[in-house]
Amino acid sequence: MRKLPRVYSLNDAKNQLSQYGVLLTGTFLYAAGVNLFIVPAGLYSGGFVGIAQIIRTLLVNYTSLNLGNLDVAGIINLVMNIPLFLLAYKKLGKRFFEKTVFGTILLTVFLTIIKNPMIPIVEDELTACIVGGILAGFGTGIMLRAGGSSGGLDILGMYVTKVKPGFSVGKLSMTVNFFVYIACALLFNIQVVIYSVIYTVFVSIVMDRAHYQNINTSVTIFTKKTNVADAIMAEMVRGVTEWKGKGAYTNEDTTILVTVISKYEIARLKRIVYDIDPNAFMIMSSRLDVYGNFEKRL
Repeated sequence: MRKLPRVYSLNDAKNQLSQYGVLLTGTFLYAAGVNLFIVPAGLYSGGFVGIAQIIRTLLVNYTSLNLGNLDVAGIINLVMNIPLFLLAYKKLGKRFFEKTVFGTILLTVFLTIIKNPMIPIVEDELTACIVGGILAGFGTGIMLRAGGSSGGLDILGMYVTKVKPGFSVGKLSMTVNFFVYIACALLFNIQVVIYSVIYTVFVSIVMDRAHYQNINTSVTIFTKKTNVADAIMAEMVRGVTEWKGKGAYTNEDTTILVTVISKYEIARLKRIVYDIDPNAFMIMSSRLDVYGNFEKRL
């Protein structure tokens, strides 16, 4: 498959701007799920945020530090993420790095400014787990779909999925959170752990459903235009295989293109193709196992 250098267009700039808007929305939903439903119930999030919450609780309970109404869990989370930013920059690309730093800073801001209600919005702890888990999981999932994250386990998970196709970010989160909640069991009581685990399970399930990270799509394009492949490679940075064909009925020459994309790139591919050739014919096949030189978009 031949590739061309990336060319940035106005459409690409608009797409990037919309993705940063999605990151803002995702971080807000995550912080709202945690601060409005999980913290008031006396529960703990998973991952780096959960570790930050544990550290905050230990600071408040076992030192003379008086934090007032300030919840420093977000600030602690940001500090712990600094070493992982280097991994994101080196292994996951500049754009992912930029969006992750942006998302992590936003999360710190939202976790700080969204105040924990004095009286829980939802009295029932199980309901709080479900509602908080849906909000936080959906927020994390759309952050990943926008090409960024809120840092922490998201960075580690995205790195693992890049080197090990088919692996789930949610699976890694649940594995690491197992050890986080062992610490919670030792420091607090078992009821806190049980409900916190229920919350984390909901986050992981909703996150993977929103992310669609393991769904690839093979696309076969039939066109009489000669520059469709160049546009796909330039705008999407995807490899394209091309060969010549002939219509059995019309006996006219046709160019046949084959590429593999992620599910959430389909709309963009359609726009590129039909802007050049409104009469192009496309066949798509999803849920593929892809091996070899295929870049998994994160």
